[in-house]
Amino acid sequence: MAFHRLTRTHPRLSIATLAGLVGAWLIPAADTVQHILAGWNLGVWLYLAMVLWLSLRADAQRVRRVACVEDENAALVLVTVSVAAIASLAAVTLQLVSSRGLSGSALALHYLYTGLTVAGSWLLIGSIFSLHYARLFYTGSDREPLLRFADGERNPDYWDFHYVSFTISVAVQTSDVGIGGRAMRRVVLAHSLVGFVFNTAILGFTINIAAGLLG
Repeated sequence: MAFHRLTRTHPRLSIATLAGLVGAWLIPAADTVQHILAGWNLGVWLYLAMVLWLSLRADAQRVRRVACVEDENAALVLVTVSVAAIASLAAVTLQLVSSRGLSGSALALHYLYTGLTVAGSWLLIGSIFSLHYARLFYTGSDREPLLRFADGERNPDYWDFHYVSFTISVAVQTSDVGIGGRAMRRVVLAHSLVGFVFNTAILGFTINIAAGLLG
């Protein structure tokens, strides 16, 4: 019953999760970590493609409808996806450690998995927080908007929420958008902390890969 509700309220995430699990089982890989990363990347990039398609087609009214549908279990989904994305960094670390002594195509495959996983997980965090900001905005009180855009926009679409989310992911700040409401401030704080972890990890992985290529 709980799974049925999740597929109804979060269909894109459910489809991507199922595809990732099947991919982890079926995609050929050298070891368990590569199986996990293969499934993770399949699920993540499929989910990102579906979010992009939704963003391209949805006007403000559809954003509102989707936000109301996804209100159920939204916090649990946000936390679960964030923890899974951070855990993927641990898998990448294991992948880099196991790449020592490799060369040629095998080493290139390790670096490919690293790049795809880090980029996909970073984009996943930005996207899942974008949808969460949309949910909070459109299911919150009508008296005071939880996000105050500089141009006074009262009916933002997904690209407005992507702007907020990825600004925080990149710069760990909210730029020209005002934050209203305690719930929204808590989410922005959590997003900033997760963004800092990812930005630090990306820097570390980049240095590690560069050292491996030069060495």
